[in-house]
Amino acid sequence: MLPTVVLARKSLLLANMDSSPPQLSQYPIPEQLPMMVLSDCFLFPGCYLPLFIFEERYRQMLEHALANDRMFCVGTRTDESEDSILPWTTAGLIRACVRQPDGTSHLMLFGVSRVNILGWEQQKPFRIAQVEQIHPLITDEQKLNQLRDKAVSMLPAPTPECSQAMQVLRNTLANITCPDQVCDILAYHFVRDPDAIRILLAEPDSIKRYETLIVEMGQL
Repeated sequence: MLPTVVLARKSLLLANMDSSPPQLSQYPIPEQLPMMVLSDCFLFPGCYLPLFIFEERYRQMLEHALANDRMFCVGTRTDESEDSILPWTTAGLIRACVRQPDGTSHLMLFGVSRVNILGWEQQKPFRIAQVEQIHPLITDEQKLNQLRDKAVSMLPAPTPECSQAMQVLRNTLANITCPDQVCDILAYHFVRDPDAIRILLAEPDSIKRYETLIVEMGQL
């Protein structure tokens, strides 16, 4: 069976990151969000996810999202059953969408905020989830900034194949004033272990997320 989406390599995302990323706080999160259900697919706040939409139900979902808040989320399937979905995800904003003559669409989804899935407003032909925004928990701002600096210092050295992309990433991180967002961007691009990704996406405490991130980056 063909996959629902085609995901671009993350190195391509790095090369196309905006050096002045959008401010996440400017996007209010609706109480209901349309949802795609995929396996092993995660989006973090402040990051971009390229998607190729071709299934009929998700074409309808895209039309619904574009006609309303331009937002939807990607629910992560935990096993082969479509009913087994992680109870949290990231609300995504459609930043760009290009329709093809055959009705398919290429789009870029920008992660805005973590959300909890509370229930279902609709399940067919596509899901609409009832959601609640998860706000970052910051208990020690000084420690958080120290952890941010440590994590950034652990970025891998550029190679000939990715030197430009790595410089774009460094410039992007330098322009971000929110340590929490820096953590999410680093996690999205450099953490590979699915279990660690789930922990990083589910954890509201920013310091605990950085501690997990630093352990994972130490294995690069």
